[in-house]
Amino acid sequence: MATDVLAGQEQRVAELTDQLVSQYPPSSTHAVEFLGAQYDMGLAWVHFPVGSGGLDVSPKFQKIVNEKIARAGGPSSYARNPIGYGMCGPTVVEWGTAEQKDRYLRPLFTGEEIWCQLFSEPGSGSDFAGLSAKGVRDGEEWIINGQKVWTTLAHLSKWGLLVVRTDADAVKHAGLTAVVVDMQAQGVEVRPLRQMTGEAEFNEVYFTDTRVPVSETLGNVGDGWRVSLTTLMNERVAIGGAIPQKGSGPIREAVRLWQQKPVESQDLATKDQLMKLWIRAEVARLTNIRAGQSRKMGVPGPEGSIGKMASADLNKETYEFCIKLLGAEGMLYGSYEMVRPDTAMSFDSIPKAFLRARANSIEGGTSEVMRNILGERVLGLPGDVRVDREIPWSKVPRN
Repeated sequence: MATDVLAGQEQRVAELTDQLVSQYPPSSTHAVEFLGAQYDMGLAWVHFPVGSGGLDVSPKFQKIVNEKIARAGGPSSYARNPIGYGMCGPTVVEWGTAEQKDRYLRPLFTGEEIWCQLFSEPGSGSDFAGLSAKGVRDGEEWIINGQKVWTTLAHLSKWGLLVVRTDADAVKHAGLTAVVVDMQAQGVEVRPLRQMTGEAEFNEVYFTDTRVPVSETLGNVGDGWRVSLTTLMNERVAIGGAIPQKGSGPIREAVRLWQQKPVESQDLATKDQLMKLWIRAEVARLTNIRAGQSRKMGVPGPEGSIGKMASADLNKETYEFCIKLLGAEGMLYGSYEMVRPDTAMSFDSIPKAFLRARANSIEGGTSEVMRNILGERVLGLPGDVRVDREIPWSKVPRN
């Protein structure tokens, strides 16, 4: 894309954002109204098509929007609806019909309708294509039966992005179909999964003869694997591809705790560990900036998986370091009372962040899966042995 075109896009995005903040002052505008105006002006996802919350410009200019709104004290759609904003929205705009885009994207962005994704199952784990939840067509409806697990914020969600098996005689990747399901529909049961933090931001979801209109299919029947790749790649960008301010996030907490220690307790060995963590955090941040600038519109590439893998390991190690700095105080957590939170990944203490970070290397695809993607798609190494690739799903041995 020519430099002058990019410059024009950048100027337009900046001017529209200034106009948004001026016309809808965050201090006196309700968050839903502000986010609705942001969507209508094409500043929700700037790389989306015009009319679907975007301006059809380079995705790298979203950073301008986010920074200007943050400086003005404006609300964040991601904070209100993280699964919807980072994963389901991009999937709907990529695979949805015009009617689905018109119906779902705006209330998704404003947070009026919370979304969840229903992929993982107890029996398939990281082998997502091995899922067994079943969809059987009955006229103009799908009848859904099965169980999903680790569903973030399902207890708050109005809509869910669900992938089910609609053809058991096809190979496992080919027999999947994606649909949008009403989480308040008859036959949908949401049960909390209590984490070691005491919270239950995750859930297990049961579908018993749940009816979903065929018109709520995303893409065509059998496109479920490709639809899910759109969701998963965007999920990994959302988890690991964020571009925080320099020295922010977990590393900021580590520096803060270090600075609070008495000078006589600031030994050089521990300081060296802190500096190594800070350098890794900065390298990850700069790498995500570079990946974001080169990222094309549409489905992200493997850079999201790499960033997700690196951030998962770094987050765990950084919070482990913070616990070490806290000493005996790091063993104090407080109440383990079960709570069903209104947001995901919210931290109000270092011990809680330390416990929650354990999930980083699992959610959104395990670090082992991310390493496979890195090896196969970036380094060109031979792929894993996949003995069930050409076998119909119904013929694959299962426990």
